Amino acid sequence: MTKKTSRVLALLAGASLVIAACGGDDGDSSSSDTGAPATEAPSDGGDTDTSACGSGTLEGGAGGAEGEAAMRITIDINPDAVWQDGCPITVADFQCSVNATLNTPGSISTTGYDKIISIEAGASDQQVVVEFNEVYAPYKLLFGGLIQASAVEDCNDISTDFADSIQISGREWIMDSWSPEQLVFTPNPNYWGDAPSTERVVMVPFADFDTQSAAILAGEVDFIYPQFFAGITDALSDANITNKVEFGGDYEGFYFQSDPNRGGPFSDPIFREAFVKSLDRQGVFEQIYIPLSDGQGKLLECGPIVPGPYCNDSFVGQYDPEGAVALLEANGWAKDGSGYWAKDGGEAPTIRWIINTGNTRRENTQAYLIPLMQAAGFNVVADNCDAACYFQQRLPALDYDMAMYISTAPPDPAYLTASFACDQIPSDANNNAGQNSTGWCNEEATALLKEADITVDEGPRSELVKQVMDLMAGDYVMLPLFQFPKAGFWRTDRLGGPVDAQLNNYRAFNNFSQWEDVDGDGQIILGAEQWPECLNPVTECANSSWMVWTTAFPVLPNVWDTTNGGTFEITNLVAGEPTVEVL
Repeated sequence: MTKKTSRVLALLAGASLVIAACGGDDGDSSSSDTGAPATEAPSDGGDTDTSACGSGTLEGGAGGAEGEAAMRITIDINPDAVWQDGCPITVADFQCSVNATLNTPGSISTTGYDKIISIEAGASDQQVVVEFNEVYAPYKLLFGGLIQASAVEDCNDISTDFADSIQISGREWIMDSWSPEQLVFTPNPNYWGDAPSTERVVMVPFADFDTQSAAILAGEVDFIYPQFFAGITDALSDANITNKVEFGGDYEGFYFQSDPNRGGPFSDPIFREAFVKSLDRQGVFEQIYIPLSDGQGKLLECGPIVPGPYCNDSFVGQYDPEGAVALLEANGWAKDGSGYWAKDGGEAPTIRWIINTGNTRRENTQAYLIPLMQAAGFNVVADNCDAACYFQQRLPALDYDMAMYISTAPPDPAYLTASFACDQIPSDANNNAGQNSTGWCNEEATALLKEADITVDEGPRSELVKQVMDLMAGDYVMLPLFQFPKAGFWRTDRLGGPVDAQLNNYRAFNNFSQWEDVDGDGQIILGAEQWPECLNPVTECANSSWMVWTTAFPVLPNVWDTTNGGTFEITNLVAGEPTVEVL
């Protein structure tokens, strides 16, 4: 989620996935110099000098898509909404956020924002009027993770901002400090909503589950959010520890880098199809996931999506080892002296399979599957690195052949466009922006995804998404494995309040401002399974779920937040539900 944001996440383009390594080791980066103008919070919530806040609108506006306006959204900002320095949140911050998403080199995703013609002030600079050149059905996924315009030098390129600290906030918390060893949040003195229930929240990284579990059992941390596995409740059995486990938007899968411009073994569609037909997913499920789910789970057949209205069981019946042999032999492939498939007498390709080091389940999957695939004639080798390297560097750069990870999907399937549309493949032509980290380009699928994004009725939209899943299965670009449960564990002698209320949310444990410090030590301590190397909320830094869970989500404001039930709700950033007009 465990996710790629799940493969990551374009935090500002909320339509994206986030990817998580959960269970891998991590940690890196430090300091508090963001390279951005200082935006320090005042010492109290009293009078604030707003002379440096800047104008209410951004010169040049935002957006720039061509065409006539087809949809208009009018957003009334809560007049009490201010940044941590007391500056009012205005249309300029919406304009800055959109420009940063669209124009920053290496931006994870521009999906949805690329339909915006303009963002202008309405009756005041606290009324935001957004016009689109097409109807955009998943509009609630937009306008999250807002950037304070006066805190960055250039809203069109924030790639060097927020390298190791996010010093802006429009939520309950401000980031007091961040380092490779810990992150500290303290209450935002200028927050206009309910104040946090405690005066300090500390997040600390752990290299693996063993150290994480030892810490909560010893009372060194109050809460952990580990990747689920069979026996985890027994491992954390303690009279003072309770838990909650739920199924939501997390799913694990295999992914194959197939971009023909980058090359690699799976850029050959024949070889890729033969590989998929030789891979026994049911065997992997029985070996890896049945023990994990205590025999209650089942193989995921939908594609990169969880069961629900968009699931079509498109991936059923792909295992066909005899068909794979026939396909390869008919296209010039034969086994070499080592027993590996090679084409026209050439060298057999090496398949680099990347996972995050320290993730026992994935390491066990490699140990189980690699010998089987080698016996089938495919020279698969482990090519692993730590979670930060994997999710923030190699995956966004498509520097792998086969990958395995859990994605955390938001409640709307529009994330599929950001993750699989042709124009979302990072390249020099688009300043390496985009979250399509498989490099898969199917023009028909891209057209269907974009049609789905402008289709309001759920029935027809569901059918469009199902057609995409069928095309994806036919192109053998990924293999779904398992819908993953989410699990939170906490010490009842140290922590109280609604700890279990949001653990199934796309935003994960996002309500910790409401948790209560039961033991009276003045702080809540959370254990983290991953630790980011950089904190930029637009670039590949945001490709890890733990990066956004621990840093960006707690401080950057949204118009709409996701809920534990997989829906959307407006936040106190706005005065009421925005007005949406189809023109």
